[in-house]
Amino acid sequence: MEPSNYEAERQQNIQRNKDLLSSLGIKKVIKQDRIVVPSRKRKFDRITAVAGGATAAAPTRISARIASSTAKPRHASESPVEEQNDGQRVRTKKREVIKAVRTEKSLSPPAPPPLPEDVSSLEQGWTAWEAVAPEPTRDADGVFHFASHPTFQPNKSPAEILHEGAFGGGYFRPIWSTRLRMEVRDDYLDTVPEAWRQGLNVARFLTSEEYDAEVNKFGVACGQSIEEWEKSGWIRHEYDVRGWFQWYCRFFRGRRCDDDDRQVGRWDRCVGDKGRWRRTLLKRYIQAGIRSVMDEGLDDEDGEQEVVARGLSPVVHQTCHHWAYNVTQAALDRAWEGI
Repeated sequence: MEPSNYEAERQQNIQRNKDLLSSLGIKKVIKQDRIVVPSRKRKFDRITAVAGGATAAAPTRISARIASSTAKPRHASESPVEEQNDGQRVRTKKREVIKAVRTEKSLSPPAPPPLPEDVSSLEQGWTAWEAVAPEPTRDADGVFHFASHPTFQPNKSPAEILHEGAFGGGYFRPIWSTRLRMEVRDDYLDTVPEAWRQGLNVARFLTSEEYDAEVNKFGVACGQSIEEWEKSGWIRHEYDVRGWFQWYCRFFRGRRCDDDDRQVGRWDRCVGDKGRWRRTLLKRYIQAGIRSVMDEGLDDEDGEQEVVARGLSPVVHQTCHHWAYNVTQAALDRAWEGI
């Protein structure tokens, strides 16, 4: 049976290709009518002689990591670390371990000082103190000055902080101290003088058991609870069972104790001249192009800029407010001059 025209043309094309390869001096292997050209990518072919011919041998060296690994599909969500070589993998793992250790150390609370076995003696100390220093003076910029600690210069009094709204209204709510294993309540009566409480809704602004962000001056929640401060080791129970603000109330009224330098140092790192929260807030004023700090109740034009300033970083504003600081014109001017 004669082959079809198609088959005849195919055979002619095959022969033509063979002749062309032969004229070019290219070796070829014919297998099932297919032309296979040996690859030129490999520099060497390992050939092992065997009876009846020669076959390609498997590689003589295999990575232990490759040999022991099992194939698995790659997914887009996998870490790019898997794309790195062994050396990069080790260095990355080492960095992760070091970072985890540093984080753990930074979160670990300091060892609390020993407390007396009789907790009742602590309670007596909370109320038995006497004022040994005069109340601070206040300059034209609203900054308070304490003769015993000249670097401590807040510009909000405890009474102003409470009346303007702070701590979600519940700083003096009943709390359970896990360290003292006792409930603390109504200690605002000894800490906050009656004169400071005049015109203040105590149940909403002082002892609310529920955190109410609307009470806060800037209308946002911020900060940690007293219970979290206690777990972090930031409270010296022999002086102030509620921490920073309670200390500030008593310090403002003239009490002095061994915890003063520590608390002043904490204030300085937060809202002092180089405090992180003060610097953050001033930087954001500059980024927003705000050059003036004004009080509420001014004319419409100034009032509009006051609204802009109050809406700028309300959480940072509220944090600074808790630490007895608000942005002053003098501080903002210095920040602009330092650009």
